[in-house]
Amino acid sequence: MNVIIGIVAGIVAIAVIVGVIFAVRSSRRRNQRDIQDGSRIGGGAEAAGSEGGEGAARQSQYSAARGAAGDTEVPSQAQSAGANAAQASAESEKPARSPLDAPESATSRISRLKARLAKSSNPFGKALFNILAKDQLAESDWEDVEDTLLLADVGAQASGELVEELRRDARIVGESDPAQVRTALRGKLLDLVGRDTDRSLNADRADANTPSVIIMVGVNGTGKTTTAGKLARLFVAGGKKVVLGAADTFRAAAADQLETWGARVGVPVVRSDKDGADPASVAFEAAQRAKDEQADVLIIDTAGRLQNKANLMDELGKIRRVTEKNLPVDEVLLVLDATTGQNGMAQAKVFAEAIGITGVVLTKLDGSARGGIVISVQRELGVPVKLVGLGEGPDDLAPFDPEGFVDGILA
Repeated sequence: MNVIIGIVAGIVAIAVIVGVIFAVRSSRRRNQRDIQDGSRIGGGAEAAGSEGGEGAARQSQYSAARGAAGDTEVPSQAQSAGANAAQASAESEKPARSPLDAPESATSRISRLKARLAKSSNPFGKALFNILAKDQLAESDWEDVEDTLLLADVGAQASGELVEELRRDARIVGESDPAQVRTALRGKLLDLVGRDTDRSLNADRADANTPSVIIMVGVNGTGKTTTAGKLARLFVAGGKKVVLGAADTFRAAAADQLETWGARVGVPVVRSDKDGADPASVAFEAAQRAKDEQADVLIIDTAGRLQNKANLMDELGKIRRVTEKNLPVDEVLLVLDATTGQNGMAQAKVFAEAIGITGVVLTKLDGSARGGIVISVQRELGVPVKLVGLGEGPDDLAPFDPEGFVDGILA
């Protein structure tokens, strides 16, 4: 019995020893794994911390750059290089700025426009010539002469006077020589048009430091703004320094149109940035600008208006009065469409009363069969036709030449 108990006690002791040995070994293995894992974890954390710091620094620099550039993304060096190359290419492909236009001289304009008028389809002079060149002139022929003059807008009084003079003229009555008929008719028409009338523009002052002022007026659609631009070209061609004033503040495109004309010949334009601004204040500022720049001529464009609108006509008077607080006004040019005939005469009378007209600009004269308006408007208003427009080109505005006009309609 004692032997059995001894054996069992030995077996238990051995089992305990073996268990202790296994426990110690397992503990050592776990410790080694923990150390290895800890080393890996520590290295990863350090790397993550390092990358996090560098990333934060880069983000800080990026944010600072965006803030400095007004929240604009900062491109990379490669992007910047590409953008610079593209910009350089675009700059090289830009067209060179076109040079200023070289306006045609007044003398060249007159001769060229005289030829154009002769080629126009104006039947006024041809109809008169065909009647008066007959071998014998009956009473009905003289009536035809007067009707032709009336249809050409010469006016009733002027037409009657011309017919009476022609009937009394022995060189015409019973004379069939075309050359003599033409010579006599040319002389009578020149007398009516006013061969010796002073048609010069008041653009030269005794005081060279004071700019001359010209105000353009007229109804809608007569071409005031275009005429103002063409007139600026005419002055520039004569060596004058010009300033344009855009006092048409009702039509949004008017100031832009005038600026386009100014850019073509290097003429500054004074305008308001607000639609519907007071046109008188724009005119005043334009006068001040002309003085400051020591310009020779200031041309003020005004809004088109119907002659039956009393408040708008009164506004023209205000523009003139306000402008004259800064500079005296030398010319008020009424722009008339030659194709409007006697309706244009009604317009002219109202404008003359509202602001005082010093001269007339007749546009579209080459496309009108009513060349007689030159005679009637001068007789009615007592002011001369100073300029005529015979086309759409930038240089198709010229000083009115009585002889060229008469020769053109008789050609």
